[in-house]
Amino acid sequence: MGGWDAEAPGVVTLPSGRRVRGRGLRRPLPDGPRPEFAVHLLGHRPEPVDWESRCVRWPDFWLPSDRDDAADALREAWRRSAAERVELACGGGRGRTGTALACLAVLDGVPPADAVASVRAHYHPGAVETPWQRRYVRAFST
Repeated sequence: MGGWDAEAPGVVTLPSGRRVRGRGLRRPLPDGPRPEFAVHLLGHRPEPVDWESRCVRWPDFWLPSDRDDAADALREAWRRSAAERVELACGGGRGRTGTALACLAVLDGVPPADAVASVRAHYHPGAVETPWQRRYVRAFST
């Protein structure tokens, strides 16, 4: 499923086998194939990229400004990850990106109460940085 190599940096394999890459936009683009679709989780408009992308207004350390838009973008990312290289990215690649990855895990069948621990185990131990981000994941629904 998807087009990411399971061993590539930042790639998380969800229980269904879908693969999604998380990364920080302040770091250089990793070597290898480029995303086919990205969701940028930022408090401002990102730099343009050469692939299809969607921006979700999401200030650092906080929650999405428009939760319906964020949920729609995450559902689109999850759907597209079945056949495309999908990337979720914020500035540092941990808090907002980890929160979004945990929401994709919920969409993929991981119980909301277990999604943060799963992302910390398979993506980054510091993913999902704030208590309100953890609550957001627990309240996220399919």
